[in-house]
Amino acid sequence: MGKVKIKRKSTLIDMTAMSDVTVLLLTFFMLTSTFLQKEPTIVYTPSSVSEEKVPMNNVVTVLVSSADKSGKLEDPSTVEGKLFISFTGDADSTLSSENIRGMMLDEAVALYNEQHKNAPIALTAAQKAAFRQTNMFGTSFQHLPDLLTMSVTERDKEQGDLTNPNVGIPINDNKNRDGRLNDFQIWLKAIYNVAQRINNEQREDPSLTEEQRANLSNLYTALMRKGQGIAIKADKDTPFTTVQLVFDNLQTMKLNKFSLMTALKSEDEPTQ
Repeated sequence: MGKVKIKRKSTLIDMTAMSDVTVLLLTFFMLTSTFLQKEPTIVYTPSSVSEEKVPMNNVVTVLVSSADKSGKLEDPSTVEGKLFISFTGDADSTLSSENIRGMMLDEAVALYNEQHKNAPIALTAAQKAAFRQTNMFGTSFQHLPDLLTMSVTERDKEQGDLTNPNVGIPINDNKNRDGRLNDFQIWLKAIYNVAQRINNEQREDPSLTEEQRANLSNLYTALMRKGQGIAIKADKDTPFTTVQLVFDNLQTMKLNKFSLMTALKSEDEPTQ
């Protein structure tokens, strides 16, 4: 009796449906993800048990550089404590990041020129446009026009070189809010003035919708009431005296509510 031939079944699997799902998931994550903004220097924030998140919108981030850990510098502390600032607006186009940066720049330059009438600075339309596109910066007002004239590549290269004396926003221990302010305090005063102006004037515009009015008050609320409008980002090894100087400058400018960015502490990490 002959053998019964078993019909072979095809092992081919139709992957069309799975490919469609993969593409849909990839598209979803690309559209909903928030990309990390480029920063001039890397800092490793201290750990804590706080789970409160720093907001992604309507926030001013102050980055404090740490000492060089590459071992290439004779004195690593020479690059420590340099300040950088970034302005992030709301998702709403009325207070987008670019618009907020433009407001902050105009206010800060006006305040600086008022205090430095013998050596004022002037920015061209192209330089202002470059500032609105810049996420984070750190330099003096006198060097700001030169920085904004550079290409993006040149600007990033200079800002990443912490040994450069032009890198970092000048700061000191001035405690006189009504006297001659340092460059960092001028930016803080500009932040304060713009937030108040937005809250008091622009939100009353009759052409705005109720939702737009609410968005316009978010920056002021985050800065003055919730303490979420200004976030300090410093390295875990940065001496407290360095960070304390930043705190003192904020309090001098009556910005008494701010946040310190930390990393979530792991279970096996020892308590200090």
